[in-house]
Amino acid sequence: MDARPHDSAHKHVTGEAIYTDDIPEPPRVLYVYIRQSERPHARIVKLDVAPARAAPGVVDVITAGDIPGTNDIGPVIPDEPLLAENVVEYAGQPLFAVAAETPEQAYRAAHRAIVEYVDLEPVLTVERALLKMSESGPYEKERYLVLPPYTMRRGDSSRALAASPRRLQGRLKMGGQDHFYLEGQISMAVPQEDGDMLVYSSTQHPTEIQHMVARVLGRPYHSVTVEVRRMGGGFGGKETQGAAFACIASLLAARTVRPVKVRLDRDDDMIITGKRHDFVIDYDVGFDGDGRILGIDLMLASRCGWSADLSGAVNDRAMFHSDNAYYLENVTITSYRCKTNTVSNTAFRGFGGPQGMMGIEYVVDEIARSLGKDPLDIRKLNFYGVGERDITPYYMRVEDNILHEVVEDLESSAEYRARREAIKAFNATSVVLKKGIALTPVKFGISFTATQMNQAGALVLVYTDGSVQLNHGGTEMGQGLFTKVAQVVAEEFRIDFERVKITATTTGKVPNTSATAASSGTDLNGMAAQAAARTIKERLITFAAERFGVAPEAVVFRCNEVQIGRDQRLAFADLVKLAYLARVPLFATGYYRTPKIHWDRDRASGRPFYYFAYGAAVSEVLVDTLTGEYRLLRVDILHDVGKSINTAVDLGQVEGGFVQGMGWLTTEELYWNPEGQLMTHAPSTYKIPACSDIPDDFRVRLLESGVNREDTIFRSKAVGEPPLMLAISVFHALKDAVASVADYQLSPRLDAPATPERVLLSIEELRTRAHQPGELASPAALGPGMLGRSWPKGIG
Repeated sequence: MDARPHDSAHKHVTGEAIYTDDIPEPPRVLYVYIRQSERPHARIVKLDVAPARAAPGVVDVITAGDIPGTNDIGPVIPDEPLLAENVVEYAGQPLFAVAAETPEQAYRAAHRAIVEYVDLEPVLTVERALLKMSESGPYEKERYLVLPPYTMRRGDSSRALAASPRRLQGRLKMGGQDHFYLEGQISMAVPQEDGDMLVYSSTQHPTEIQHMVARVLGRPYHSVTVEVRRMGGGFGGKETQGAAFACIASLLAARTVRPVKVRLDRDDDMIITGKRHDFVIDYDVGFDGDGRILGIDLMLASRCGWSADLSGAVNDRAMFHSDNAYYLENVTITSYRCKTNTVSNTAFRGFGGPQGMMGIEYVVDEIARSLGKDPLDIRKLNFYGVGERDITPYYMRVEDNILHEVVEDLESSAEYRARREAIKAFNATSVVLKKGIALTPVKFGISFTATQMNQAGALVLVYTDGSVQLNHGGTEMGQGLFTKVAQVVAEEFRIDFERVKITATTTGKVPNTSATAASSGTDLNGMAAQAAARTIKERLITFAAERFGVAPEAVVFRCNEVQIGRDQRLAFADLVKLAYLARVPLFATGYYRTPKIHWDRDRASGRPFYYFAYGAAVSEVLVDTLTGEYRLLRVDILHDVGKSINTAVDLGQVEGGFVQGMGWLTTEELYWNPEGQLMTHAPSTYKIPACSDIPDDFRVRLLESGVNREDTIFRSKAVGEPPLMLAISVFHALKDAVASVADYQLSPRLDAPATPERVLLSIEELRTRAHQPGELASPAALGPGMLGRSWPKGIG
């Protein structure tokens, strides 16, 4: 396959690409403003929307009592009212919606309504939720969880910890992350005849939007059609979060029998919608003098927000990736899905995997520093083996391990050992500026952990001029999915890529689709499209063989032509035209479901992933110890994408994923004030990486020997999410630089995001400890059993 540009790249840069807000508005369209709660937790004692109804330009106002169907948009469990009824549970929760002739009229009218509250006690943080659980009786703990706790266990971690010659305990906190897609949340609902509804939505999951709209309207699914041609970014933030806006638009469109558009500005978008889950991870690890992990207990607690949303699957995946690249023979992983009076957190690129990986990478780094060894050596010592030491904490065998190959290649090409020595020499003579370096691996499981989601459908139409139209259940959000799947169809027919027309995803063509998520878009939709194209191709082969009296194997498709036997050659379009005249059907559906996967939740055992994607990164940073400011100097990445379908698209995904992950771990800080209001809801206060944050020396390679051992589309591997976790190397490079302040004798205390403020505080705290008499190099020196668990007792 070739390194073909994204099919819409030229449209992106010229402004020709049509997004949902660019669709020509039908006559008499109405615009919506959604009034939000100002309190994080309160009873609504008065909601008077009469002043809003009477405002100029207002056509309709809806509250929870105006919903004809079900007032719930929970994607997994029914716990998320579309519009608040009696209680509000986060500052920003939608209360009611106003439809008016202009956006300004809707906004002004919404703020005329009168809302009165009686405040209730809010729980805003993970730590507060854990404390409340520890203080509660057994039947009250559930109030502070959106879902029950869950545990994975392999071996006997308690016994292994007690017997370990060395032991460390500690806590890591990591923040969330806003998706900050360039195109905000938007939906336009257009009423159709018979009460049907056509919804244009910027969504990764058209089928879920279809179901939610039908649910609130009280209509069957076939009454709602959802369409999306492209999104201006998604990153998981448009998997479930678009449902509220599509539902509100549809409710108002059904009531007014007029088209209705809901378009959020950036502030409202960031306040109303969910984010990456922030986590608190407590660890208790036992290891030997070489650094080999003998036993480990991990407690993962996440801020889920006010409702479950996708928190169950997100936290499960965090647990699945709490091993990352390392064999943990005796391990217990416990997950708490904490309910807080903040926005309901949701899917985000990596879907919990990054948080789980950060936890174990932090632990391995701490082990290395306690022993005075290079963290890379401890990482390699604990890698999964090949043919041995290859069972995960959830009892899946790692059969495709190439960690050793990837890391050894990168270690050599990035000159890691020589650079580490050079950095030590630099730090020894530089008083203010300190450098740090880290190499971290990635092993990321590919498949939806909800097994039923691992299926896809496609529709391929061949026209009599030889042109092809393609439709499938995947959605395009800039990641190049449409380009790749079109390449698959073109390759199957052996025709030029330009002959394949990519069309908008719509529930009216391919039903019951899964979200474009879990990095599985090409795996699923590529195979489904290939199946559809092969069905048509086999019909054409059968027809040609019969028509020209040759064996089917003598009919060969190549370069826009079809060779039929030795002497006959037809243009692809000519064969198609002949087949049409012979009444051969030239359209087909294709279907695919991922094989081999299964999961027994009760036993926490199975094969939730079809395969793993691997990668590694080396990051080098420079830190100003007087200010905490830093620069990323150089990055070397080697990533496994199997046999790439499109190297240009894949390289873009690796680079972009890394930079987004770097933002999560360095500059992107979400802050809620004590009143539960999000204060970082605009680019003025929320800092995503800028072009200047990308290192001048940025070396990215795809593993040339890569090939998927499983039967995926052209033996490729998923590339959407795994590269994000390569940025864990940046965090650990910063930690390495801070450690040099105390001549590597002490391990820094640093949480994520490692903003310059946090880096500076870490430096100052480290200097204070370094000057304390008798300060130990590591808590491990106290020996096993000397340190108590750091999470509250009684929450289990």
